[in-house]
Amino acid sequence: MKDLRMRKLFHPSTGKILITPLDHGITLGPIDGIVNIRDTVAKLCHSKVNAVVLHKGNIHVCKDIFKENRDMAVIMHLSASIGFSPNQLRKVLIASVEEASKTGVDAVSIHINIGNDFDYQMIKDFGKISEECNQWGIPLIAMMYPRGDMVDEYNVQNALVSARVAMEIGADIVKVNYTDKYSFEKIVNAVDIPVVIAGGENHHDKKRLLQTIRDAIDVGASGVAIGRNVFQDNHMQGIIESIDLVVNHGADPEDLIQTIYRGSVANGERERDLV
Repeated sequence: MKDLRMRKLFHPSTGKILITPLDHGITLGPIDGIVNIRDTVAKLCHSKVNAVVLHKGNIHVCKDIFKENRDMAVIMHLSASIGFSPNQLRKVLIASVEEASKTGVDAVSIHINIGNDFDYQMIKDFGKISEECNQWGIPLIAMMYPRGDMVDEYNVQNALVSARVAMEIGADIVKVNYTDKYSFEKIVNAVDIPVVIAGGENHHDKKRLLQTIRDAIDVGASGVAIGRNVFQDNHMQGIIESIDLVVNHGADPEDLIQTIYRGSVANGERERDLV
């Protein structure tokens, strides 16, 4: 059953994946792009995005939208913390695999911060969720971040350990920060599960974003999990199409960025082809 659900997450021809996480509300509140979660989900359901990540409350809020758009895979995020909490690095479980299965989602995800005082508990929870995912036949996506005092989140060795922890505990897909083209190839080669790159904060440099994606795909990444750089973009449909063209069709970022930001995509609608 898990293999059948995994198939829905990936592009049928290329085997790549484009995920848009929308789980930021618990940590950051109603930030731009997800204030009206139904509107954002509806737009994403008519895009090239393969899957969205939501907390269980928002899945319920959007259930009618997903019912009408059955091609969109839905991933329930099982862990959370509050951004202004002194324990914000400590992700706790707020949902179960059983609950996710009964809701009818296609996969679940968890967020693990390693290198801090709470990582042992998060790793313990990870093991529990992995076991339950095998019992229920639900794919598990692990969002792995080296975070803590004196921990460099973008250190290559830290990212390498993070990816390996995910595989060894039983994740089916791992999401990690991108490092650089040479070192990221080492990360991809060190695990036998699909590796996707995180988008991070909205840095507004879309050419850099697309080039990073292209570099990651070139060395074996299986796709992207990009939230704020998608749903906070003024031309969301345009950047999604550009990411899709890079991930699934090998497009050149330079060509795409010139096309989009010359005004070929406006108000979320295509005025002409991007290639």
